[in-house]
Amino acid sequence: MFYLLFSLLIVQRLTELFIAKKNEKWMINRGGVEHGNEHYPFIVSLHVLFLISLLLEVIIFQKELTELWVVLVPLLVITQLMRYWSVMSLGNYWNTKIIIVPNDIVVSKGPYQFIKHPNYVVVAVEILIIPLLFEAYITSLVFTMLNVVMMTIRIPAEEKALQTYTNYQEVFTVKSRFLPKKR
Repeated sequence: MFYLLFSLLIVQRLTELFIAKKNEKWMINRGGVEHGNEHYPFIVSLHVLFLISLLLEVIIFQKELTELWVVLVPLLVITQLMRYWSVMSLGNYWNTKIIIVPNDIVVSKGPYQFIKHPNYVVVAVEILIIPLLFEAYITSLVFTMLNVVMMTIRIPAEEKALQTYTNYQEVFTVKSRFLPKKR
């Protein structure tokens, strides 16, 4: 079971890199500007090291599928549905890099009508539960913490780029007027 899931993760990540590269060319051709390139290698390293750590922890410590799989697998399926909903909603604007096409649209459909960065939530949940599925507690804990640190850099960089080059703030301010008020 582990090797099947691990293989699917590798195929998924490689496919995403292919899509991201295609979308990057499309955005650059439209005048897209890249931001956050100083931290991007750290994001790539985090994801590669996550996969290596997961593989090694499961193999070296002979980890097995947890009995909690009946809870974790449905959570993983939901995260994958959210991932593809996010990617499809962004279309050509989806990327692993921060690339902004100045004065272009800000996507606020799909999960983006409810949350600003759904794909980052998906990744955070994956980094937490995929290792837990195979009792790889060290990988789950260490990479969840590293991902939190990385997101404290990544999300502000993306927010700043969107606010600088688009009507991002306006889009989400208007949307928030229609959300129910907290009591």
